[in-house]
Amino acid sequence: MKRKVIVSSIIAILLLIAAAEGQARHEINFPNIPGYLTLKCDLHMHTVFSDGNVWPTVRVDEAWREGLDAISITDHIEYQPNKGDIPTKHNRPFEIAAESARTKDVLLIKGAEITRDTPPGHFNAIFLKDINPLDTKDFLEVIKRANEQGAFVFWNHQDWKGEEKGRWLEVHTTMYKNKWLHGMEVYNGNDYIPTAHKWCMEKNLTMVGNTDYHEPHLRTKSTPEDHRTMTLVFVKERTVEGIKEALREGRTAVWSRNKIVSREEFLKPLFYACVTTTPAHLKYKDKIWTKMCNNCDLHITLQKTGGGGPETISVPANSTYLFKIKVDAQAEQCKLSYQATNFLIGPGKTLPVQFTIR
Repeated sequence: MKRKVIVSSIIAILLLIAAAEGQARHEINFPNIPGYLTLKCDLHMHTVFSDGNVWPTVRVDEAWREGLDAISITDHIEYQPNKGDIPTKHNRPFEIAAESARTKDVLLIKGAEITRDTPPGHFNAIFLKDINPLDTKDFLEVIKRANEQGAFVFWNHQDWKGEEKGRWLEVHTTMYKNKWLHGMEVYNGNDYIPTAHKWCMEKNLTMVGNTDYHEPHLRTKSTPEDHRTMTLVFVKERTVEGIKEALREGRTAVWSRNKIVSREEFLKPLFYACVTTTPAHLKYKDKIWTKMCNNCDLHITLQKTGGGGPETISVPANSTYLFKIKVDAQAEQCKLSYQATNFLIGPGKTLPVQFTIR
């Protein structure tokens, strides 16, 4: 009897620990950039109300656990494989998840996926007021109605059926000229889409990256090698309207598989917010010793392009790297030039960075 009580007590304690862990939040560390807050967002995911396998509140729990600031549940409008069990109610996922999002302080954005054959492809419309008017046959009419609600519309996984079917067509030009298309996924899950990256640069479209989750997601903590793909949004204020304004202005970066993708105007301040150097703490003849600090969840990799310093520098996430530089014995400072090889400012183009060591 005594043994049963002990075993029962141990089980109860383990269950309490598991419950506490389920409520624990593991923060994602990317610093703010000058003038803006950095929010971690995932704007493409599914529930049982389309072809996902979880209830809407589960998506909120996952987002809280993994350190996100904002999500959009974007169930398919036209594709409802579970409608024999769950009636088609396009606004219900948002309504069900809203209270959980409020209690967990996760910003919830109403959205839906416009699901048509490729071409023209799949498109997410977010910041919607009512999804029901989008449930109509004519594709461009759907896109128009989304924009009439003030939606932000982006093209999902442009190459998922190959580049030929994902090519830019007249229908996309119509959307673009009417200002009905605002962004593209440059990452869908772990898949990088260089054509989308290129078009975003050429056409001034906003870059986003999302998980497109369908299955339950059981990760409890992110690492540089194992984390959910997300959009870093540089906002003036931590609100849904703040995110909308930033997306409209293109102030984003995408983090996936230990890479950051964005325009140079946003990647450069993000890099220098993440990576700092200290004045040399020791000088001996023509050598100095100094430190480089990495203040983010990305492993930083640098390749030398000029000046002194090591040929390559690798600074693990949230750590400090100690290195030695050969300098002019009379110099009061030295300059280092590198390429940040996992900061992409275009397809195949990495971010140039410089440091001045005093």
